[in-house]
Amino acid sequence: MRSSRSPRLVLRVAPAALVVTLIVGLAGCSSSKSSAGSADPAALLVAARADLAATQTVHFSLTSTDVPGGGTRLVAGEGVIARPKLFQGKFAIMLNGSQVSVDLISAGNKVYAKLPFSSGYQVTDPSAFGLSDPAELIDPQTGIARMFGELTGVTDKGTLRIGDDVVTQVDGTLPGAVVGDLLTSADPAQPVKAELYVTQSGHELRRVVLTGPFFVKGQDSTFNLLLDQYGAPVTITAPTAS
Repeated sequence: MRSSRSPRLVLRVAPAALVVTLIVGLAGCSSSKSSAGSADPAALLVAARADLAATQTVHFSLTSTDVPGGGTRLVAGEGVIARPKLFQGKFAIMLNGSQVSVDLISAGNKVYAKLPFSSGYQVTDPSAFGLSDPAELIDPQTGIARMFGELTGVTDKGTLRIGDDVVTQVDGTLPGAVVGDLLTSADPAQPVKAELYVTQSGHELRRVVLTGPFFVKGQDSTFNLLLDQYGAPVTITAPTAS
């Protein structure tokens, strides 16, 4: 997506989308890290991509920092995605200086929104809120998994703890144009700094941190995406539209 359009959650590669800070886990992170070299970062990313492709459900939390005012901005989000194409959750959207919360359900190839002060859901076009269909977040072709193949300059930065998980931090760079499709970019020619955190047990992609000029050219913002509850049973059904 380009600067003339609203940000999309689905790291189109998927709150968004993304997407989708991406950081609910910051408070749970230890400040200490071990020395690098604990794993082959390329092999670790291959394992994490395979694990993400195999899961049937995943929960995510999306947050952002240094988001400039003006326009339509994706601020935060939280929800559950299930295969083949289901989503239920909510997003915080900044609309011309005012933050609103929008509940979304994606089912049956339709997206339903429950707006503030509304008692029911209505079929909607998620682009009206600066989003793509969040159910696509774990799509193997258009979702977050695309990042694994686009990351360059991959470096093992050692281990740390996120909550109860010991994770390996893998840093790299993503093309701005890729992140523009994935989330948004005000300057697709500028690369985006990426940090991926993969659990040592299970090789789950636990967190993604992206920093770049998402909203304003020359001004960096950060998205932080936390992924957890892989494979947890969920039930998502289309609501009755009002």
